[in-house]
Amino acid sequence: MIIATAGHIDHGKTLLVKAITGEDADRLPEEKKRGMTIDLGFAYHQYQEQKVIGFVDVPGHERFIGNMLAGVTGIDYALLVIASDDGPMPQTREHLAILDILGISEGAVALTKIDRVESNRIEEVTRSTTNLLSATNLKNFPIFPVSAVTGRGIESLTDHLLHVAKNPKNRTDSGEFRLAIDRAFIKPGAGLIVTGTIFSGQIKVGDQVYLTNTMRSARVRDIRANSQSSEDGSTGQRCAINLSGIDKELVRRGDWVVSNPLMKTIRKIDVNLSILENEKRPFKHWTSVHVHLGAADVTGRIALLNNEKVIPGEDSFAQLVLDTPIGAVAGDRFIIRDQSAQRTVGGGYVIDIFPPNRGRARQERVRMLEALNNEDDSIALEKALNLSPSGLDIELFSITRNLPVGQATKLATDLKAIIISPNQRIIALSKAIWGVLRDEALSALDEYHINHSNKIGPSLLQLNQNIKRKLIDGVFSEIVNSLVDENIISSDGMFLYKPNRKPILDQKDLDLWKEIQPIITNKPFQPPVIHDLANEISKPPEVVMTALRNAAKAGLVIQVGKNRFFETSAIKNLANIFSDLSQSELQGVSPRVFKDHTKIGRNLTIEILEFFDRSGLSKREGNTRKQIGAINKLFPSTEKNNDD
Repeated sequence: MIIATAGHIDHGKTLLVKAITGEDADRLPEEKKRGMTIDLGFAYHQYQEQKVIGFVDVPGHERFIGNMLAGVTGIDYALLVIASDDGPMPQTREHLAILDILGISEGAVALTKIDRVESNRIEEVTRSTTNLLSATNLKNFPIFPVSAVTGRGIESLTDHLLHVAKNPKNRTDSGEFRLAIDRAFIKPGAGLIVTGTIFSGQIKVGDQVYLTNTMRSARVRDIRANSQSSEDGSTGQRCAINLSGIDKELVRRGDWVVSNPLMKTIRKIDVNLSILENEKRPFKHWTSVHVHLGAADVTGRIALLNNEKVIPGEDSFAQLVLDTPIGAVAGDRFIIRDQSAQRTVGGGYVIDIFPPNRGRARQERVRMLEALNNEDDSIALEKALNLSPSGLDIELFSITRNLPVGQATKLATDLKAIIISPNQRIIALSKAIWGVLRDEALSALDEYHINHSNKIGPSLLQLNQNIKRKLIDGVFSEIVNSLVDENIISSDGMFLYKPNRKPILDQKDLDLWKEIQPIITNKPFQPPVIHDLANEISKPPEVVMTALRNAAKAGLVIQVGKNRFFETSAIKNLANIFSDLSQSELQGVSPRVFKDHTKIGRNLTIEILEFFDRSGLSKREGNTRKQIGAINKLFPSTEKNNDD
C-alpha cells in the first residue's frame, strides 16, 4: 500500500514517516541542510506477513506544490499531517483541497507535536480539523494525536495503517499499463532508472514499453516494486524500472511509460472541471492556468464548453488547451493552479482525449460528453453509440478508456452493435443508426433513379455525396456492401442500382447501340477500339464514344480502357476465367497465363487485368495478381434491355 503525506511546511511530515518506518525520506543534501522537504521523498517498511507499506513524503512549502502534486496522484491512502501547536494552516487547506479534487477518500489525519501542547489544545485542533474535513471526501478520516519525538500515539497510528494495508480497497489490474514518471536517473552498471506510481495494468521484466513523449520503445530489464526486487509490478505500486533502449535526455517528469504504442501525448483534452468554493471570482472562459496531471506540470488555457463562466463551488464541461502535450486517459484526475502558480483554483477529471477539431462547444458535442461522463465503460459506450450518427471508432474509444481494443470490441458486441472494419479500422454502430443509414442509402438511390432515367445508377462516390450526413471514411461503402450482399442493391463493379432496373436510352443512342452491339458481340473478348468501331459504322469517333458512354451508364457495356468497351456479360466471363486461374495458380495469375487462356493480345490482357484491379476483383503483387473480390458481388448477372 502506498501512503502520501500532505500538510503545511514544518508540521512534521518527514519526522513522522521516520518514526513509523525508521527511514529518513529526505534524500537531497539541500533538504538535510535546510531541514525541509523540497522534492519527493520515499520510505518503505516491511511488516509482518511480508506486508510492505510505502510512504511518499511530499513538500509542504507553497513553492514546491508542483512536487507535492506529483507525489499524491495515483496513491492508495493519504496521511494529512497537522501540527497541534499551529492547527490547520494555508498549505493544509490547499493540500486538503487537492486531495479532495483528486478523489482521495481513504486516509487519516495525524495531529503531530502533541508533546508541545496541553490536552485542551489537542481537543481544540481536533474539532477544527473535523469541521475542516466535513465538507470534503475526507470527512471520514480518523484523527490520531501523535508525537514523533516521544513516540506517543505512533503505535496506534501504525496499527491503524497496518489494518488498512491488510484490508485494502480492491484495485483491479485491468487496463493497459501506465506509469507516471516522477524521477529519472542513471544508476552505474544498470543504466536508466525511472520511478513512479503504476496507475493501471501490469508490467513484467522483459516487456516492451513506450515513452509517451517520443513513442520510443524500451525493454524492461529490472523492476523494484515498493522498494523490493520483483519480476513484475501492478496497479497502485510505486516502481523503479530499469529501461534499456532510451537515453535519459529523452525522459522528463510528467512523461508516461505505457504498454500501448497508440497512447500518444495530446494537447486538447475534454474534462469535467470544478472550481473551488473559496475562489473569490467566477472562473472565466480561456483563463490561463497551470495544469497538473499525473506527474506533469504544464501551462495552458481552459475553454469552457457549456458555460460562459463557472461560479465557485460549481462545475462545467471544459477543454484543456495545453502548451505542451501530455499523456492522459478518461478518469485521470487533474489540478489547475492560477497563471502565476500561486494558488490552487480547482481541478477535475478527464472525459475524452479525442475532441473534434471543430465545434467543441456545439450542443451535440456537449451531449456526447454527457454520455461519456460515466465510470462504467459499457454504459458510456452504449450512450455514445446512440449519439454517433456515423459510427464510433472503437480503437479511439479503447485508447481513451485505457482498454485493450479487443475488450472494447467485445463491449460493443455485447451491446448488439454492428461492427464493421473499413480501411483497417473498427467502427461500431448501434442497430438503430445502422438501420437509418441503410434507409438513407436506399432513399438516395431511389431519388437518383427518378432523376436519371437513362442511367443504370450512380457510382459509390456519387451515392455517398447524396447522403446528407458526414460519415467516417469507409462506413458508407460497408453499408452499401451489406445491401448488395442481401440483394437489396445490385452492382456491376462500377454502378449501383436496384434489382431489375431498366434504364432507358434515348432514341438516338438506342439506334446507334443497335449498330454497335453486333460488332462487339462478335468478338466479345476483343471488341474493337473506338476508332475502328467508328470506321465500321461510318460515324465520327466522338459520336460513337458518347453513345458508348451512355450505354455504359445504362449498364449495357463496361468501359475497361480509354478507348475500349466490353459487354457486361463478356467482362463477367473474363472475370470467371481469372477466378478459375486464381484457384489453380497458387503463386498468383501472371499476364502470360491469363493471355494463354483467353487468346487475347498482351496489351489488351494488361488493360483487362488493370481494370480488374480498379474494380476490386484482384490485387497486384509484383507481376502476378490474386483474387480479392467476389464476382457475383462485383459483376452480378443482369437482364436489362431497352426494347421494353
